[in-house]
Parts: sequence; C-alpha cells; structure tokens
Amino acid sequence: MTEVRDINHGHLFCGLGGGAKGFNKGEARVGSMVARFVCKGGIDNDSAACRDFERAARAPAACLDLFSREQYVAFHGKEPPAGWREQTPDDIRAFFADHLHILFLSAPCKGFSGLLPEAQSRTSKYAALNGLTLRGIWLALEAFKDDPIELVIFENVPRIMSRGRHLLDQIVALLRHYGYAVAETKHDCGEIGGLGQSRKRFLLVARHEERIPPFLHEPEKRSMKGVGDVIGKLPVPGPEPILPMHRMPSLQWKTWVRLAFVEAGSDWRSLNRLAVEDGFLSDFGIVPDASPHNGGYGVRRWEDVAGTVTSNGWPASGAFSVADPRAPEASGDRGGCGVTGWPQTAPTITSQRSPGQGRFAVADPRVDGHAKSVQIGVRSWDRPSGVVTGKMFVGGGPNAVADPRVAGARFNNLFRIVRFGETSPAIAGPGGSGGGLAVSDPRPAPREDYKQNKYRITRFDEPAGTVIAASTTGNGAFALADPRTGYPASAHRNLLAVTDWRRHTKTATGARHVAGGALSIADPRPFGAVAEREHYKTGGHYGVLSWQETAGAVPAYAKYDRGRWSVADPRFPETSAETQSDPDACQLPAPADRLLAVIRALDGTWHRPFTTLELAALQGLVDADETLELEGQSDSAWRERIGNAVPPPAAQAIAGVMGRTLLQAWAGETFMLSSTPIWVRDVAVALSVDQAGAA
Repeated sequence: MTEVRDINHGHLFCGLGGGAKGFNKGEARVGSMVARFVCKGGIDNDSAACRDFERAARAPAACLDLFSREQYVAFHGKEPPAGWREQTPDDIRAFFADHLHILFLSAPCKGFSGLLPEAQSRTSKYAALNGLTLRGIWLALEAFKDDPIELVIFENVPRIMSRGRHLLDQIVALLRHYGYAVAETKHDCGEIGGLGQSRKRFLLVARHEERIPPFLHEPEKRSMKGVGDVIGKLPVPGPEPILPMHRMPSLQWKTWVRLAFVEAGSDWRSLNRLAVEDGFLSDFGIVPDASPHNGGYGVRRWEDVAGTVTSNGWPASGAFSVADPRAPEASGDRGGCGVTGWPQTAPTITSQRSPGQGRFAVADPRVDGHAKSVQIGVRSWDRPSGVVTGKMFVGGGPNAVADPRVAGARFNNLFRIVRFGETSPAIAGPGGSGGGLAVSDPRPAPREDYKQNKYRITRFDEPAGTVIAASTTGNGAFALADPRTGYPASAHRNLLAVTDWRRHTKTATGARHVAGGALSIADPRPFGAVAEREHYKTGGHYGVLSWQETAGAVPAYAKYDRGRWSVADPRFPETSAETQSDPDACQLPAPADRLLAVIRALDGTWHRPFTTLELAALQGLVDADETLELEGQSDSAWRERIGNAVPPPAAQAIAGVMGRTLLQAWAGETFMLSSTPIWVRDVAVALSVDQAGAA
C-alpha cells in the first residue's frame, strides 16, 4: 500500500516564487513511500514579488524586511520609517507555523555579482545588502532550533565564493554549530533542469546530521536545449503584445544597426572587425527593405526571386535589374544594351537594332562630339557660334564663348585693386565698386599715431608702448609675442598625465585621482588583461545568440546592452501592406529614433532582443502553452524579478533528490546506491563508520 508523506518547504527571499513552484512539482519515492511537496510560504521585502509568489506557489507570502536597523540605515542612507521594526526568529517561526523539512534561501546577490564593480561592492550600502545572507540563515536556524530543519539549501551567484568569502565562512560555522554537515558546490541550473540557458550558480547544501543520516546525492544532469527549442514555440513578437509580456521593445535605430552586425554566437567585440572610416562603415551600405515597386532602379541579387513583371516594368519603377555574376559573352551580338570599345568594330546592324538587342553603343573618346548635343558648351573665339534660337541659355547648348579680350573689357575696374606703383583711374561719381579705388599698400611699418597701436602685438625684443589709463588690448600695444613656451618644465607635468607602458610611473601621492598625478598608463594589452576574467567573457554586451545554441543565465540586469540578450531569429514577421505601399515608410530613421525594426543581418537572420516572456521561458517559468501574469505594468520590474528567480525545473530536480533522502531517512535506510556524486558526505562517512563500529 502506498504511503504519502508530506514534505514541507519554506522560502526566504522568495522572489516571484520560481523555486517554490519547482519544489511543488518535485517527485520522490522510496519503497512504498511517496513524497508530496507542500509549500508553507515565502518571505520577501518586495510586495509585488510576494503577490507573484502567491500565484506561482499557491501559498501565502509575507512582505517582511529582514534588515537589522544598522543594515537598513547603511543601505537606505536614512532611519527606518515609523512603525518599522527588526524581525526576530519568533516572527519567522510564527509565519511558517508548521515544521519545515526543507528551507530554501535565495538571498540578494547584487553585491556579489560580477556586473557590479568590486570597489562599489565594498561600500557600506552593499556590505549591508550582502549581510542579509548571514542574517537570514541565522533567523531561520534560531527560529527552528528546538525542531531543526532537516535540509537547508542556500543559492547565490558563484562570485560569492570570492567576494563573500568572509560571510560564507561565518555561515558554514553557524550551520555546523546548529548540527549540520555542509557542502559548497557550483552547479549549472541549465544542466540540472534541462533549460535553454546556462545558469551557473553557487549552492550551499546543509544536512542535519542527527535527523538525516543518509547521503544527499546531487541531481542528475540533463541535456540542455537551444534557444530556438524554447522560444520557437512562441509566436513571432511584434510591436503589440500578442501574449502578455510578449512585445518587442522599442530600441534606438543605431542599436538595431549594431545588433545586425554582431555575429550570431558572438558579442559586441565582433563589431571591432568592421572597417570604419570617419564614423561610417566603409564596406557596407544600409538601405530600406522595400517592395520591388518602391525600389526605383533597384538591383536584385542573383539568387533572389524577381518581382512580378507588370506593364510598368521599367528600371525607374521597381527592382527590375539583376546583379549578373556571369562574365559577358565574347560575341558582340549577344551584348544587349552593350557598349563597344572605340578601337573595336561594331556588330552588324540588323533590323532589330534597339539598344537592348546588341552592342549598338560606342565609347567615343573624341571630345568634339555632335555640336548640337554639347550642353553648357564653350565656343572658341575663332569659330562661329550655333544658331541663335529662343532658348539661348547656358545649359541649352554651346552658348558660351572663350573671350581672349581680358584687358580690354569695359567693366575691368569693378572691385579692382591698383598696384602701389601705378596711377589710379579717374575718380567717378559712383565711387565704391565703380572703379579702381583700392590700392595694394606695401607700407607695413607702424606709424607714430594712436590708431596704429590698436590690437598691436609688440615683439619680445622691443619696448612696449606707454601704458595709459585706457589700457586694454584695443587701446594700445599691450600684447607681447613671448617666445617662451609657457610654464617651466617642472610645473604641473603630472596633471592628467599618461605614462608609457615601458616607463616607470611617478610617485603615488595622497591625491589619488587622475588629475593629481601620472596615474594613468598606456596599456598595449587590449584584451589580454581581461581574457581570464570570466564575468567579462560571459558578459557579452550586445551579444547575439544563434538560434540553435543555449542562452546564458538570465540575471536581474537582463537588457539588450547588458549581456547576450539578442537572438538571431530565422523567423521574419509579415511585412504590412502599409509598409509595402508607403514610400515614406522606407526612409532610414535618425540614429536616436526609437522604433521596432526588422534588419536582416549578414547571416540572413533577424537579430533582435528577447521579449520579457521569452526571458521567462528561458528561466523555465512558463511553457508555450501557459500564460504568465506578473504584478504591475513595468517591463523593467518584470525583468528584474524574472532574472532574480530560481528556474523551476532546476528547483524541481533538487527537490527530487532531497525528497528521496528524507524518505530514505524516514524509512530507516542509511545507504542508497546512485550514479550521481554525493553532495554532503564528509560527516556522513564518519557517522556511518561510527554506527558500524557500535554494531
């Protein structure tokens, strides 16, 4: 007869309930005992996340701030509001009410994340946030000290093992003080849950030695999925949400262009391989993807399908030309619309002598072509002009003449400048531009009058003019041509200085900012210095994933320019009739214009960012046949909660192995064969030896 045993699980820092949803689906069986996972609730300080938790886990959630007063002040920079109080172990025990067999904690990880600069992670604000990891575990252990929780699992980012080492050491010591065996491991939630993303996480697992003697084994690894396997089941997104949270974000046009040139499977660094001159791509041009009837003088690629040939099928009315890669035939009579070189003999002229029927045009190198066809022509002085007609304008024919009579022109005095040694022409009434009334005066020497000193610069080796009361630069020669090059060589040479890579730097003084000394270096290593930084290599700003590969972990910072959050989607949305018929719709936008664009990248796919629903699907929070509702209307808030969530399939796999361990302990068994490694074994091995010795 099957015996059903309830396994109660509770969650601190529960978020939207991804971990709880996965635990509820956990399955475990040992002999005739079958586990049924029951969620007893979750605690978080985000009220919207608590409402999401209640929907996902079908259990109550409490909106409680687990900060101590000191941590609250350090994080928020102010005293807590009236009515705020520190939570105590009694509050934790009162909320969960029943005994917990499993406690799952997913404490805030922003302070440990590689996306946060290390210097900022050490500030008092993030030190307080990081301290929640230790305080949360202490509150739970102290709350159930008289009825210890059998299994505790603590989840966070892998970088906690370095940035939060001092906190982890305290957590491990605290757990061992309360009677737990502890193991620190790193796992890929994508492999545990069979996800479409690789999400490497830190897992600290603790087993109460007295209550649970059996080993706790790791979950089995599963095959991961490609991005297309997950989001390919969803409809192609558009500007309006087809499903809740399934809407393409409006990005700047320049961002769309950048995404189009990122190679699938790579990130923004592939843009460095493009040739750029004066801020423009030198090897590529960008044109709208328009209907053939809007693409006047358009040229089709050889492998493309031609548009429909209509009665208006001439070059200016659409894309009716083709880029033919085939070399032309040597025979002249096959060269439709061809041009014969000047030394060559033209083909025989037949009755079908239109330009499209052969090479009936010739490249004539003679500049004196047909006289009547020379627009904007200039006649030589010794030749007759053309017929004088009513359309005698420049541009209508050779109606200009090269007149050699320059000196004898009638109006040669207009705006004329007379040489200093020549006589001036007669001074006529008009004056101004009416004659040669300007002179090229070679006398640059200064005159001993007031006006010659205005704005004058005195040579370094001559005396300055007398300094008078009106002593401004416009009132005398009060400027000096100083040949000295400025400050002395010893003055201010370190301000904003950059030291050569091969030289030693100056002394680092108390002024440690960039402007206070030579504190910058011209480092010739463009990527070598960061090649070993794992968070840099996996950050992948503006990264585009290929359709077949697995996505990276979905963090709370998931945005198109903060990680590999774009996908080379081979599916293209339908082109609207308005776009096909409206020529204005095919104009290229300004760089900062926000819009939804479909740009076919070089690999023939559409490089686009993930929608919010697709990020949730990659996390395993929703399947193609399910709907997901989250509290609020903000995409950024949704994405942060989705990124903070524990993938339910991974949580389900962890629940399964924990459930088997609990059932095994309740059945009195202390050993179980398994093909997977043991999570917590050091104390368990000693415990088994002691039991064997006692027997």
